[in-house]
Amino acid sequence: MESKLNLFTKGTIDVLPLLIPVVPFGIILGAIGIELGFTPLETFATSFIIFGGASQIVFLQLFSGGASSLIAITSTFVVNSRHLLYGASLSEYLNKLSLGWKILLSYLLTDQAYAVSNVYFEKNKNTKLKHYYLLGSGFSLWFVWQLFTLVGIFLGSIVPEELGLAYTIPLTFISLLVSYFRRIDHLMIILISGSLSILLYNAPLKSYIILSSFTALLAAFILIFLKTKESK
Repeated sequence: MESKLNLFTKGTIDVLPLLIPVVPFGIILGAIGIELGFTPLETFATSFIIFGGASQIVFLQLFSGGASSLIAITSTFVVNSRHLLYGASLSEYLNKLSLGWKILLSYLLTDQAYAVSNVYFEKNKNTKLKHYYLLGSGFSLWFVWQLFTLVGIFLGSIVPEELGLAYTIPLTFISLLVSYFRRIDHLMIILISGSLSILLYNAPLKSYIILSSFTALLAAFILIFLKTKESK
């Protein structure tokens, strides 16, 4: 049986290649927070509490743009809602853990940690201490994200205001979407969400983000249902 340390180390090593794009993203996030008028402590707090790149940018941009706390928090939840599926997918491997372990691993569960852990769990279902693998992969990403958020905060504090960093927000989201352009169903969801955001932009309380996101999620569930029905 593999030791706790070996499993932790293996999770760390396996997730390392996926941490490469996390470095510039963390720097951009920290710099954007300062650019939008947040203090270094407030910007870092989003990385520590929310711990989700895209959702942090949404939160910072909405809050700085005058959106209500309810809209900012709800929008952040919508962006992070995919983690509910991640947790449900891994629950069969972790259901015997204590509540404390489940809370900790839920906090550390990210796209990258899920990607490597799901593969490992499927191949090693009988490994008793396999949750240490997820702990290793999740903690590694958490540490890198916090560290490079701080680097971004420092850089954002010294970059001249006339240079501006606001343009990096749309560029960051475009870079996140590029990989989804290859599939027609993904492209359809992106177009639905984007079009509704434009049409509903003047909705009260900046609720266009929530309305367009929920509509896109509904469309995604319908597409999944239709594809599942066709495959039967």
